[in-house]
Formats: sequence, C-alpha cells, structure tokens
Amino acid sequence: MSSETKQKEITRGGQFLVKETACEDVFTLEDLTEEQRMMRESTIEFVDRELWAHWERFEQKDYAFTEACMKKAGELGLLSIAVPESYGGMGMGFVSTMLVCDYISGASGSFSTAFGAHTGIGTMPITLYGTEEQKMKYVPKLASGEWMGAYCLTEPGAGSDANSGKTKAVLSEDGKHYKITGQKMWISNAGFCDLFIVFARIEDDQYITGFIVENDPENGITLGDEEKKLGIHSSSTRQVFFNDTVVPVENMLSERQAGFKIAMNALNVGRIKLAAACLEAQRRVTDEAVRYAKERIQFKTPIIDFGAIKAKIATMATNAYVGEAASYRAARNIEDRIAMRVAEGNSHQEAELKGVEEYAIECSILKVAVSEDVQQTTDEGIQVFGGMGFSADTPMESAWRDARIARIYEGTNEINRMLSVGMLVKKAMKGHVDLLGPATAVGEELLGVPSFDTPDYSELLAEEKAMVKGLKKVFLMVAGKAVQQFGPDLEEHQQLLMAAADILIEVYMAESAVLRAEKNAKRSGEDSQKTQIAMAQLYLYDAVDIVMRKAKEAIISFAEGDEQRMMLMGLKRFTKYQNQPNVVQLKEMIADAVAESNGYTFD
Repeated sequence: MSSETKQKEITRGGQFLVKETACEDVFTLEDLTEEQRMMRESTIEFVDRELWAHWERFEQKDYAFTEACMKKAGELGLLSIAVPESYGGMGMGFVSTMLVCDYISGASGSFSTAFGAHTGIGTMPITLYGTEEQKMKYVPKLASGEWMGAYCLTEPGAGSDANSGKTKAVLSEDGKHYKITGQKMWISNAGFCDLFIVFARIEDDQYITGFIVENDPENGITLGDEEKKLGIHSSSTRQVFFNDTVVPVENMLSERQAGFKIAMNALNVGRIKLAAACLEAQRRVTDEAVRYAKERIQFKTPIIDFGAIKAKIATMATNAYVGEAASYRAARNIEDRIAMRVAEGNSHQEAELKGVEEYAIECSILKVAVSEDVQQTTDEGIQVFGGMGFSADTPMESAWRDARIARIYEGTNEINRMLSVGMLVKKAMKGHVDLLGPATAVGEELLGVPSFDTPDYSELLAEEKAMVKGLKKVFLMVAGKAVQQFGPDLEEHQQLLMAAADILIEVYMAESAVLRAEKNAKRSGEDSQKTQIAMAQLYLYDAVDIVMRKAKEAIISFAEGDEQRMMLMGLKRFTKYQNQPNVVQLKEMIADAVAESNGYTFD
C-alpha cells in the first residue's frame, strides 16, 4: 500500500475540521480523466439535444415526455453508470457517477427528479442490499431503462421521522409471501414505474423492513392523481396505495427490520448526489443571465456593465465554483474509501455502503449548502432578467420553482443541519474524530495572551488558509462549550445546533474553495487562476460574516458573564483579517471574466 493510500486511509469523514488538508490531496473538476471528460461531453450533448431544447414541454405536465427522455437516457447507458458490470451496468467509480448526475440535471428539475429517483433510490437499494438472485432479476432491467424504479418511504404521518410509517406487511400462513397494506405519498416516478422499493412494518417490529414490489395494478396497487406542485411539473408524483399486495418472501430486501438502515444509507448517497444535481442548474442559469445581460440595453448601456448586475453575476459564479469544489472533493474521498475497502476484501456492496457512510457529515453539509445556493442563483437569475424573468416564456421562472424542492428532498435542510453536527459529535464519542483535544487547545488559547506579531502572508492564499483555521477554532469553541454544557441533551437545543451547523458548513465550503484555487494556481500558474482565486476569496469573506453572526448568536444564548465576554473576544480574534479583501474589486473581476467568456467556464 502506497504512502498516499495510507494517508487517505486515516483521513475520515469529519476530520477536515481538525486535520490540515493539503491542496494536493483534494480532487477537483480539473483533475478529470480523459474518459471522464468524454463522458461529461456526451452527457451535455444529450441534455442539450433532448432536454434543454424542449424545456417548455417539462412545464406542461408532459409526464410521457419525461418517461421518453428517461428511456433515451437508458439507451445511451446514462442510467447504468453506477451499476456494476455484472448486472448490466458500466461499473464506473463514484466520481463518474457524480459527474453524470451533475451534468444531466441542469436543464429541468422534472427530468433531474426522475433520473435521481430511478438511478438512486429506485435502483441503488437493490444493488447495495439485494441478494444475488434479486440483483440478477431486477438490476439489468433498471440499468437499461427497460424498467423504471420508484421508492416508497414517505407516508402522511411519516416524513422526516421515516421510521414512524404505518404501512404493514403480514406474513401468510404458509410463510411464502407477505401482504402489504398502506399508503405512501410524494412518490416520484409513480405514474410510469415498473418496480417499487417499499418500506413496511412487520408485526410490532421496532424498525421497518424493505421490500421489492413489482407494479401490478391487479395486485392491490392503486395510484392517486398526479400531485399539483409548485415546480417539477413533469415529474410524476403520486400517492400509492397498497391493499393486501402480495409480495414473495424472497423479495424482502436485506433482512427483517433493516429497512430503516437501508433508508438512511440511501439518503446519504442521495444527499451528495442532490448537491451534484444542483450544480449544472447554477451554471446554466448563470450562462443565461450573462447572455441576457449582454443583450439587454438600458440607458444606452448593456446591463452587464452595471455594478449592481456584476455583483449578482459574481455571486452566482462563485457559488457554482465553490459547490463544485466541495462536492467533488467529497466524491473523491468516498471513491478512495470504497477502493480501500475493496482492496481489504470487502464486497462491492459493503465497500460502497461503508464508504458513503463514512462521509455522511459531508453529504449533509453539501446537500444544505448547494441546494440553498441554487435557490439564490435562480432568484438572482430572475432579477437579472427583470420582468422577463417573471415570465413563463423564459426558463428563469421554471428554474426558480424547480430549485425550491431541493431544500426539502433527501431530508429537509433543517434536519440535515442538525444531523451534520449530531453525527460529528457521535464520531467524536466513538473516537473516530478527535474533537476533545483540539477543542481543549482552543480553550487554552482563549486564556492565553494573543500574539501581536505580524504574520507572514507572502505565499499565495496564506491568509485565507489562516482564516479557515480560525473559523475551525470558532466551531470548536462554540460546539465544545455547547456539548460541555448540555451533554446528551444538546439535540433538544435545535437553534444552537442550527447555528453550529451553519459554521460547520461554511468551514467546509470555504476551505474546499481555497484548496481548489490553490491547487490550480500551483499547477497552472497564479496568473491563469486570478478569477478562481478571487472567487475563493469572495466566498471566504462572506463565510466569515456568516460565522461571526451565527457564533455570536450561539454564544450570547448559552454563555453569561465573564465566560461570554471571553468567548466573544475569542470570536473576534479568530475571525480577524490582517488584510481585508477589496470586495467590490473581487466582484468586478469575477463578473468581467464571466462576461468575457459568455458564461461559466471554470471547470
């Protein structure tokens, strides 16, 4: 095993907070192989030809068109990227699966939802938890697009609390099949799927159980009407009713009561894939906004030349750049972890499950950050278009509506914020991430005399990396004190958890951007990366503001007297720039570069 692999082996999920990461150790879009670049180009070609050219059809509740586009994607092999070759798939690595999910998802939220529901939660549970017989029977049909998959977890009384479902599975007297009865709602692809992954409770089990259920209307399966939704108009979304639906015992997925585990692990993969699915939408919206702003003349001037518009374009491009940096950093970490487990003798199933689970914290962080960025980007896109942005004749209006669901999918952003901190604390308690040592060191630093020496920031991005270290100290200070004060009752203090989560999110996203810019500057030259460096600096500046606000909110809410004053002084010390960036200049530089390139071209 190489020294590089050994280093990666000890780098665990969540350790970004307490370990210094070298820029050479992060993966970026610029690191794609030639094969991956070709795959990206073919995906973009499919999207431009089949989806983007007909975006209006997705707004007309044309479910048949969505299904037809899915079939075409299947014919091109785009539904089989993550499926092992032995089951009719392409067996590509995790980064490649992210790449296709990313670039196939930017033209329409309707298609993106259908694609994600089918390839992710519709197919993946079988490839990762199914028996050999189940995989051989079902996965090739799903990989080719011959069959479409759907996932039945949510119920009227079971949303974020997924294990509270009331759907029942009753074993027959002869022990050969189960009869499933219950109601599922918000089921994507329900109108045209051939197979459901259904979760039900057997007797009074503590946990739900998963089943593979073929969609046969004569077997007690009925569908509600298509839901009337704010966005994703051509994503088939229906209630599904099961009435004594007969399911052979051999169609149980994994084992009895494993359903909750299956659902949670499926969500981990779904979260990082959802982040990827929000990236291309940001690029395309930015491209459209730039095109319109260059053509729209007001006061005898293209509006792209106005500072107010430049500020919007700069923020839109920056969010896309940072989202890419963080998403592909985590994707490669997952891929490396999977490869190590396979090398150690784990099966593909176990390796992928454990690989993704290891980075569940990062998956939740990315889900929150990128889903909120795409909402901001589409909102600003409408604003750049002005009145035309509000019109359904332009794609901005539909992009904004489609983006809204991303903050609800795969666990709401509120749930994911709390999960990210909660999982980190649990990892620390298990000894997987050493938070106690660094948190204690930060506490001692607060009691010590601060240095008044002027640091040497002559190296590229040296001050930015120092600022990221400071933000990590802020998290350790705030979270460490919260854990100390509330212990296991911390999860009851949701507003504090949310504040701590926002700090954690900004740390990961800002560090990812700085590392990407640094890596590219080192290999391509600083002069060629000035815009990317500016985006990293701009994002960090805004991140510092968010961290200061959220940390102050937490500190003044649970600390008092001298302790509160000391922590507030520490907050000021850890977030202090020696050299404040010229924010207006950064935005001008970014916007001018994007305009000159006629859109987002930083990948």
